Formats: sequence, structure tokens, C-alpha cells
Amino acid sequence: MSEKLDGVIVATALPYAEDASAPAGLRPDLDKYAEHCRWLVDNGCRGVGPNGSLGEYSSLTDDERRAVARTAIEAVGDDGVVVVGVHGVGSHQARAWAEKAAEDGADGVLCLPPTMYRANRGEVINHFTEVAKAGLPVMVYNNPIDTKVDLTPDLLAEIAGIENIVAVKEFSGDVRRILEIRELAPDLAVIAGADDLTLEALLMGATGWFAGFPNVFPKESVRLYDLAVEGKLEEARALYEPLVAAFRWDSRTEFVQAIKYGMDYVGRYGGPCRPPRGPLIPEHVAQLEQDMKKAVESLR
Repeated sequence: MSEKLDGVIVATALPYAEDASAPAGLRPDLDKYAEHCRWLVDNGCRGVGPNGSLGEYSSLTDDERRAVARTAIEAVGDDGVVVVGVHGVGSHQARAWAEKAAEDGADGVLCLPPTMYRANRGEVINHFTEVAKAGLPVMVYNNPIDTKVDLTPDLLAEIAGIENIVAVKEFSGDVRRILEIRELAPDLAVIAGADDLTLEALLMGATGWFAGFPNVFPKESVRLYDLAVEGKLEEARALYEPLVAAFRWDSRTEFVQAIKYGMDYVGRYGGPCRPPRGPLIPEHVAQLEQDMKKAVESLR
């Protein structure tokens, strides 16, 4: 499969509208969401990723989750790729989501190991084998912080042997792994998964960035990616360093609220989150405002 799902693909945040009849009084605002997906692609991003953790997939009903994916696919059209999050508790759920994504015209899927269960090696391999049967290119997602399952380089080498598995979104925070993954699984694209490790990952041979803060700074993020891939280190560092304080929020528990705050800060619409995510506490807001101010001033 030639599609590696690389480049800058934005894990999209999901806007809500107030609606007393919807869960938690908030319904996905699909018109705003469509506009946001278009804006990201029009600003040079390669594509979008609906229904990731940043898209609050686990707080959506099944109908909402599918509607969000379809909205992204329709909004982007042929101008970019759409990589739909198909995370599920078990392989039967994740595969069903992947089959729906294929039916709806997605270009690929992003998939965690089983959520809410610390799966062993055989269970992890079975999970991804089932998801891959949907026929779309699959980016597996290593997030040992949240899932308690670590897709180590040797395990990824085995997973890479499954047909249709093309990439890994690497969020372990250990930049040393990138070269090891490339040695053990040379055909697997390594995708930077943590915004505050992007430049380091790209310099070590990652070929994509599945990203959070490009919801806030798409054009500048694409420039950062291009500079890194072209090996223009001085220019890339000059752009990256003032942004990193903001980017670090992508690796914190409150990353969804923080990125939505960042969107509001630059005049986009971020808005509230559904439970279990509550509003940011005042200390976080104060720090985030400082970090965003630094980022925005550096880009002027």
C-alpha cells in the first residue's frame, strides 16, 4: 500500500453548540466543524483526523461519531486526506468503526490498542489484524500514557507485518525510539504524535505529524514541518522554540481544553468540552495565556 498517511494531518478539535436536548447540553456543531476542516486544508495541512482523543470521540454517541467523520470527509473532498479515529474497547468495535470509515470514503484510520483494557501482545496483534481487514491504510497509535499498552519497537516490527498497517503515531515521548522503529520496521512510516517533540522527531526521520496545535496555527505548523523535512535546522528551530511552551500542552491531561482555548485566543472558535472534561482552572488559564502570547508574538 503506497499511502503512508504522512505529512501534517490535524487531529481536529470538535466545536459544540448549546442544545438542551443533547448530551451534557452540547451538540456537535457540524457546520462549524466543516468550516474548520476546510480552513485547515486551505492553510496547507495535508489532511484532518476526526474522532481522535482531541475530537472527544469517547464523549460522543455512535450517531454523532459517524456524523463527525462524514462531515470531515465531505468538507475536505479531494483536497486532502481524512484519517478517521476508530478507537474501540475491543477489536469488534474498532473494526466496525473502520468498516464505516471505509464506507464513508475515508482515506485511512487511526487506531489505539484496545482502550480501557491492558491488552497483552497477542491481543494487541489480533486487534490491529481485525481493524486492518476493513481494507483502509491503518496508522496505529502508541499512547502508553493513556492506554497502559506500549507498542515497543519490537512489537511494532511484528505489527508492521500485517497487511494495510502503514504508519505509527508515536506518542511515547522517547525520541530514541524513532531510529529503532525505522531499523526494525523500515516500511512503517513514523509519525510525530506529540507537538512538543515534533522537530526532534522529524529530524530523526519521522515523515509525518499527527498534530494538535495546528488547529491553532496551521500555516506556521506546515512551514515548521517543511523546514524540518528539508533539513533547514536553524530556521526550523527559530520558528519552533517560541511555540514549544504552547505545544507542551498537547502532552498534558488538559490538552483538549488547552487547544480549544488556543483556538479562541487567536480568534477561531474552540468553545467548551463535554464531560468528563471540565473548564480549565484559573492557574492553567494564566499559564496558557502566557504561553499563547509568547507563541503569537513570535509569529508576528
